[in-house]
Amino acid sequence: MFILSTLPACVEGVNITSPDTLIRGTVGGEALLSVRYSSTSQDSPVIKWQLKRDKPVTVVQSISTEIIGNLRPEYRDRILVFENGTLLLHNLRLSDEGTYEVEISITDDTFTGERSINLTVDEPISKPQVYMLTTTVLELTQNFTLNCTHETGTKAIYSWAKGGHPLHNETRLLLSSDQKVLTIARVQMSDDDVYSCMVENPISSLRSPAVRLTVYKDAAPIMSDHERRNPVSLYILKEKDSSPGETCSSPPCYSSSIPPSSDPLESPARSSRRYPRTPTKSPPHHRRRRGQSQSPPAPCSPPSRVYVPATSSPASMSPARYAEDLDQAPQESRGFLET
Repeated sequence: MFILSTLPACVEGVNITSPDTLIRGTVGGEALLSVRYSSTSQDSPVIKWQLKRDKPVTVVQSISTEIIGNLRPEYRDRILVFENGTLLLHNLRLSDEGTYEVEISITDDTFTGERSINLTVDEPISKPQVYMLTTTVLELTQNFTLNCTHETGTKAIYSWAKGGHPLHNETRLLLSSDQKVLTIARVQMSDDDVYSCMVENPISSLRSPAVRLTVYKDAAPIMSDHERRNPVSLYILKEKDSSPGETCSSPPCYSSSIPPSSDPLESPARSSRRYPRTPTKSPPHHRRRRGQSQSPPAPCSPPSRVYVPATSSPASMSPARYAEDLDQAPQESRGFLET
């Protein structure tokens, strides 16, 4: 008795491979989600790409390269499907980032092949700068901060360098949780150096120009014993300038047209012009003896007083008042009163 057993035929499914499972794209650029499939069937494959979200979003569905149905508005004019199942995305947006899953099925095949590819979309980092309130600081200053700033860039990762060497969290040099801010807890003279920061993301990296931080000692100025005893000597008092020819500023006032000579024996200056001699004898010239001081010039005479009568007409006053005014008037003014 022979027992014949029939084994089911071996059916091969769709096998999908991908050279890369992570693709990094740039905003405005392109991303090629490359796959390749193999199957024993000669029928055209049905290709379906989805973006994984809480609820999967269908990006495109096609039979070979022919797209089925209408694309979503955000994917119109940005999608291209190749025969091997590869998907090309144009004009990338930040919202395109995520995990893409492809399904390729053929009617005659029992199994459907699946593959996932992760796509990241980033914006390049712009040139970073180190910002601080001042480039000079006193020793022992507390909580002095340096900020690493840049205008554009996503997923930024920050790092710092001092004097060209990497900086890490220390007792005094503290980095914020995102390492964007460097804080010097207590400034010391050893902190006088150049600082720079590095900013990088998955598609770019740039270093800031080095910035010099200058540290000065916090020391009071040293004063001499004389300055401590006489603090007024630290100030300079400027005297009021005198007008030319005036030797004093309060009455009596002395004036001179020719400044006195520094040599007491020097003879007076003489004119180079010669005049004919006259029979008049010149007064004898007396030479001052050495050691005698020059007498100061005579004080300026006060202005002469002019008597002004109370009235210019004797008829307007009584005879007694007129006689009294006449007696008090100076001799040179009586003629005016008697007129």
